[in-house]
Amino acid sequence: MHRIAVIPADGIGPEVTREAMKVLAVAAQKTGFRYEAVEFDFGGERYLRTGEVLPDSALAELAQFDAIYLGAVGHPDVAPGVLEHGLLLKLRFELDQYINLRPVKLYPGVYTPIKDKGPEDIDFVVVRENTECLYCGIGGQLHKGTPHEVATQVMLYTRHGVERCIRYAYELARTRPEKKLTLVDKANVLTYGHELWGRVFAEVGQEYPDVQQDHAYVDACCMWFVKNPEWFDTIVTCNMFGDIITDLGAMIQGGMGIAASGNINPQGVSMFEPIHGSAPKYTGQNVINPLAAICAAQMLLEYLGEKEAARMVDQAISDTLAAGRIPDLSVRSGLKTDQIGDMIAQAVADG
Repeated sequence: MHRIAVIPADGIGPEVTREAMKVLAVAAQKTGFRYEAVEFDFGGERYLRTGEVLPDSALAELAQFDAIYLGAVGHPDVAPGVLEHGLLLKLRFELDQYINLRPVKLYPGVYTPIKDKGPEDIDFVVVRENTECLYCGIGGQLHKGTPHEVATQVMLYTRHGVERCIRYAYELARTRPEKKLTLVDKANVLTYGHELWGRVFAEVGQEYPDVQQDHAYVDACCMWFVKNPEWFDTIVTCNMFGDIITDLGAMIQGGMGIAASGNINPQGVSMFEPIHGSAPKYTGQNVINPLAAICAAQMLLEYLGEKEAARMVDQAISDTLAAGRIPDLSVRSGLKTDQIGDMIAQAVADG
């Protein structure tokens, strides 16, 4: 029995979450595993009603689940940053979800802006450190509002944080066909912190002689994502650079409508979500493509060890797209949110 906490949250979040849970339910029925989904109302509406984003008691409760599914965060009537820091980042940091896992996979039938590249060329995964770097919020301001104002933001790394991220990436690379791991950094300029990354990468790599080691500066990585995405298999990088290159990765795999992520604590509870925002202008219109949300559910199944269910959902997405049944991943597809969810659920049932 898997226990899954479901946080639909804001905007289109409840709509895409409904379709993801629909597909997950069919996969469970098809493969015979049991689960319990418990829904929580954390998000903008609750904050406006109570003034509370995520109480500490909720963190303790969520930590008892096997996984968390998150829809989308962001409400037009709540100041930017309140929900993002109070809900999304608080969950990541307090539950020590120190890996952000982002598959970059081009499905058949999906448009990529990269000329002459296909699904065989764009299929890699980015392991992004998720709890350190510039996101720790260390810094300050002096003489604010004057011509002499000074602002600092500290890029913080610990040996412990770097090593556990790199070790996770090596373990993941070992399971993939190419067994190749690329460290992405900017060690030629960010001397101290990224020297630590490079040193730990080499030291830990001695324990993985079967994994090919590679390296790219982050600016070169961005160029090669566009020119030669087939060069990449597994990437490991810091929080800031991971944030940037995974958005570029989303574009070459077809856009925000197909990209999902996992916030992983291998020893605790992990959280899965589509990477798109809450798109408040489309709330309640049933026009948003839920494939990214369904892909996040697929990642959740993989994490829970339901490998066959995860494979069936992935295959259902691939077959549906390859058949051209979803001509566009945007709101211009002519299909309703629930129609696309029904398509994938039926493909899982038929698989």
